[in-house]
Amino acid sequence: MFHSYAQFTSFLVLCSALLSASGCVQRAESDVVVYSALDEEFAAPILDAFERSTDQETSVIRKFDVESTKTVGLVNRIIAEQDAPVCDLFWNNEIMHTVRLQKLGLLEKRSWNVDPGWPSDMIASDGTWCGFAARARVLLVNTDLIPDASEYPDSVADLADEKWKGQCAMARPLFGTTATHFAVLREIQGREATLKLLTQIRDNAVILSGNKQVAQAVSSGTVAWGLTDTDDAVIERDLGRSVAIVYPDQSSDQPGTLRIPNTIAVLKNAPHSVAAGLLADYLVRPETEDRLAMGDSSQLPLFRDAKFPPRVLPETPVRWMQADFENAADDWESWASELNDLGLGK
Repeated sequence: MFHSYAQFTSFLVLCSALLSASGCVQRAESDVVVYSALDEEFAAPILDAFERSTDQETSVIRKFDVESTKTVGLVNRIIAEQDAPVCDLFWNNEIMHTVRLQKLGLLEKRSWNVDPGWPSDMIASDGTWCGFAARARVLLVNTDLIPDASEYPDSVADLADEKWKGQCAMARPLFGTTATHFAVLREIQGREATLKLLTQIRDNAVILSGNKQVAQAVSSGTVAWGLTDTDDAVIERDLGRSVAIVYPDQSSDQPGTLRIPNTIAVLKNAPHSVAAGLLADYLVRPETEDRLAMGDSSQLPLFRDAKFPPRVLPETPVRWMQADFENAADDWESWASELNDLGLGK
């Protein structure tokens, strides 16, 4: 049929053109590729609902990384793919790495449909990401070991108090939300003061691999209390363990309790930018926050129209820390090196 390779190549080009004209490419344009650091059990039902809500056939192609690499693996993949992006939308639950992508210029600037007066620390200064559905950094107390509520620790700084030596715990401050927490504190109280505090904590507290391990150590009575996240703390309370959740640093001379939000960001030069924008708008809304508040992780809504109060919140209002996540992400390499030198790395 074909008398030369050139004729065969021309035939393939013609077939591709006909397929494009027939609408096959248009259908692919309605798909959207999501990299999600939020656990699949929480994110997948919401992404499924988005697929059902669209007028056209839209497939959400999902990439969830394994627990051992989690956010870092997804972020490194986005960086590696920056010259030919595969991901359209990044759903992260550790904001520091989202800011890292922002500073590398890999995220698209856009407008977000949020309430007037949205907290300034929950949206990028350049519009490249938006935070919602937060977790809080809390103290989890074993009430069998500390039965008197008046004796509960009430500040992150109590991790350095010698009266709790060997009886309190924290995750390593080079990873996850603990890394974000102390990078934010560095911006509030200064580099030297934060390094001094971390040195004291290193010598006083039990340093564990992660927040989940801290929560489990508290509930099992291995330590009396620890610094962890609300999603790990509420699981232990829901299991009926003898624990209490304390929102730290609530006095007027203290910085308040830190919230760490989920973030949504559309990738710059995303292959399916229109579909990614539609999904971004679908995710950042009160209905999504309600679903995450009702779930096992009991995440904290930011929208005033959110209807479901998460069970992890106390009855009294919480004083939230005003965090500068963008400045906290600056100079991360040298900061991490200093923490390693203090013996707070692996």
